[in-house]
Amino acid sequence: MFTNSKYKQLYGLIGYPLGHSFSQDYFNEKFEAERIDARYINFEIPTIEGLINVLEQNPNLTGFNVTIPYKEQIFNYLDEVDPEAKAIGAVNVVKVKRLANGKAHLTGYNSDYSAFGDTIAPIINSSVHRSALILGTGGASKAVAHALQNIGIQSIKVSRNKKSEGIITYDDLTPEIISEHKIVVNTTPVGMYPNVDDCPPIPYEALSSRHICYDLLYNPDETLFMRRAAAQGAVTKNGLEMLLLQAFMSWKIWCKY
Repeated sequence: MFTNSKYKQLYGLIGYPLGHSFSQDYFNEKFEAERIDARYINFEIPTIEGLINVLEQNPNLTGFNVTIPYKEQIFNYLDEVDPEAKAIGAVNVVKVKRLANGKAHLTGYNSDYSAFGDTIAPIINSSVHRSALILGTGGASKAVAHALQNIGIQSIKVSRNKKSEGIITYDDLTPEIISEHKIVVNTTPVGMYPNVDDCPPIPYEALSSRHICYDLLYNPDETLFMRRAAAQGAVTKNGLEMLLLQAFMSWKIWCKY
């Protein structure tokens, strides 16, 4: 189903669903422009167990990216994990090496945290932006929290259900909490194409011109979360720049290590 042996090197993306992703077009345009004998394809697998078939059917698979909902589940399939990715608890880049016996040796990395940190840093005012709300508790939220911590910004995660200490629910959110946290980052798929009329349930009326509202989504380029935040004067940013930087970092990992 996923076999593609025409090219010397094969790269791809695992996740479910993948109709929103721009990664395939980005990499294939890069390969064609730079005359690289490679192809990038989407491996849309309904469960993480499908990765076994992907590896078996594609011996030329050299590396792949990982997206929702497998950034944490992928750990069970890795042979090695980069220390930074291990500290974060999420992986979004995997390097594949074939051993002498043909077995795939997988090493996991995380480029989300540095890509996010590099793209939010230019719009942060350290005298105003001292704490953040992170919407979501998945792998991307862990990378965002790690990046914010690295630049001295504490964060609280927001979930539909209270899963552990340090996590609050959307029902807990008050205008006062929104006002106290001048950075709000959406790491959930809520509002992603094709469900463009959805947005996380937060008290948008408490946002102000002193807020940064960063949506990791990039399709659509302006989500309802961003539109509602912008209507309150907040600075908004989508995840396209982060995606492009993350893709560049993925390529370095696949080629260097």
